[in-house]
Amino acid sequence: MDPLTISLVRSSFKSIGAIPEGEEKFARSFYAILFATHPETRQHFPAAMDTQRDRLMRAIRYVIDQLETPESVLPLLAQLGRDHRKYGVTEEHYIAVGEAFAAALADLAGPELWTDETDHAWRLTIALIASIMTEAANSDEGPPTRVGTVIEHRRVLGDLAIVRLELDHTMSYEPGQYVSVQVPNRPRMWRYLSLATPPTPDRIVEFHVRRVSGGWVSPAIVGESQIGDTWLIGSPLGSLGVWREPRRSRHMIGEGTGIAPLRAQLIETAQRGDNPRTHLFVGGTYPCDLYDLDMLWALTRTNPRLTVITVTEYSDNPWWVSRTVSPAMSMGPS
Repeated sequence: MDPLTISLVRSSFKSIGAIPEGEEKFARSFYAILFATHPETRQHFPAAMDTQRDRLMRAIRYVIDQLETPESVLPLLAQLGRDHRKYGVTEEHYIAVGEAFAAALADLAGPELWTDETDHAWRLTIALIASIMTEAANSDEGPPTRVGTVIEHRRVLGDLAIVRLELDHTMSYEPGQYVSVQVPNRPRMWRYLSLATPPTPDRIVEFHVRRVSGGWVSPAIVGESQIGDTWLIGSPLGSLGVWREPRRSRHMIGEGTGIAPLRAQLIETAQRGDNPRTHLFVGGTYPCDLYDLDMLWALTRTNPRLTVITVTEYSDNPWWVSRTVSPAMSMGPS
């Protein structure tokens, strides 16, 4: 993209952000126009749109910030294109989204800012984004979604569960990536979860989920999931891959369920002999938050170049935690 186009896109978007609640107003206007002009698209979105609007604005900000370095944004757009296949998105839908996007921008920016040049710059940008996403979606030969059947649901804490599923199709992904999931008792509410294990021949995947206070999906997963439930799982996303440079040490930091993508990487590297020296810092508010230490200590026994360091704000668990602390959690690796 040429510098003038980038400048027009950035300046117009920045002016919208300067309006009180400008980004929120834009997101609301965009979806209102899209659903009014193409009502068939409404079925793909949840009833409560707050999370969806936040995701939209985060993605837009990231893409606009990276317009001068397309190599950094191309992988993200390609991944989003593959992931959007779960909605049954067609080329006509991309055109509809582009029209609604431009109309919402023009409405909020006003005639003084929304010149013909600005309109042209945005339409070029939208067309480029749509073409990248469409090409990636069309080139993916795998299914739009995988169906995962819950084979294990383990409540390791009152507000935290480890869920294992068997997929109906093989899914290729890098340890450290995440996927969107939809659970049966929360239809159309897609949520992103990190994969806690690397790919396996038996198509088993694992997720670590902590209940979010006031959330819709995480409480359902932690408290209501049953063996035999079927989830829909989207295409892998993210660029966090396994560190492949054995001569450089690495430091990894994870708190709570944030260890899931790091855990997947460590399990993957445990199968190799040329691993870098790794220091994993596992944090939590209380010792009970270090719920997966048994597994992490086991990895240190198979990978002598891995060191696990535990960090907690308090040395004792709160009175309301009834879970028995494992010997590994209190004593360290044997």
